[in-house]
Amino acid sequence: MTESARTAAGQDWEEQAANWIAWVRRPGFDSYWRYRDAFFDLVPAAGRATLDLGCGEGRVSRDLVERGHRVTGIDASPTLVEAARQAHPEGRYLTADSADLPFPDDSFDLVIAYNVLMDVDDLPGTVAEIGRVLAPGGRLCLSITHPITNTGSFRDGLFVLDRPYFGRHRFEEEVERDGMRMKFQGWNHPLSAYTTAMEDAGLLIETLREPQVNDDMIPWHLWIRAVRSSQGPHES
Repeated sequence: MTESARTAAGQDWEEQAANWIAWVRRPGFDSYWRYRDAFFDLVPAAGRATLDLGCGEGRVSRDLVERGHRVTGIDASPTLVEAARQAHPEGRYLTADSADLPFPDDSFDLVIAYNVLMDVDDLPGTVAEIGRVLAPGGRLCLSITHPITNTGSFRDGLFVLDRPYFGRHRFEEEVERDGMRMKFQGWNHPLSAYTTAMEDAGLLIETLREPQVNDDMIPWHLWIRAVRSSQGPHES
C-alpha cells in the first residue's frame, strides 16, 4: 500500500478535526455517552500499558486514565492529537499510522480501538500491528459500527437491506444536528473481514456483544474482546 493510500483516512479526519472536537466534547450529544459505561464493562482492569488506537481528541484515553490505565494514545490526525495533549497535558499522545505503529513487539497488554477500524484504510495491516504490539495474553477491545447498519435504511418503520453486505465499500455521510455538522467517512466491511484479520493476527475472540440502547431495532455497534494467543499467528 502506498504512503498516500495509508494516510487517506488520516487526512479525512484532519479535515474534520475541528468539527469532531466540537461534536464529541458536547456532553450527551454523541452516542459515546450512551454506550460508554457498558463498553468499559468489557475492558479488563488496568495493567502494565494500554494503547488507545485512533484516540482522536482523547476522550477514551481520559476515561481509561480515570480507571487507572497507563495510556498511550495514537492518531493519524495531528490536530486531534494536539487537542488530546491540551486536554490531558500529562498524557502521552503521538501522531502515527495505525498500520505502522512506532512501538516494539509486545509493548502493551491492552489495546482499545473504539469506533476506529471501519475508518482505517488498511484493516488487515492495522489488526496485524495490534497483534504485534500486544504481549502474549494481552487483549484487544474494539467497537465498530455494526456491519449491518450501512447495508440498509429505514422505510416505513422497517429496516430494509438495499446495499451489498459483502465486499469493501466506501461510505460518506454528512450529519447536521442542532447546528453542528460532521462528515463521516470510512469503509463498510462484512463481519468476516474483521474476524479474518484477527485470526491472521493470532487474536482469539473471547466475547462478542451487540449493545442495545432503549428501543433500538437493529444493533448500531458491535463490540469484541479478543486475546493474543501465546503463539504467533502461524505457529503450531
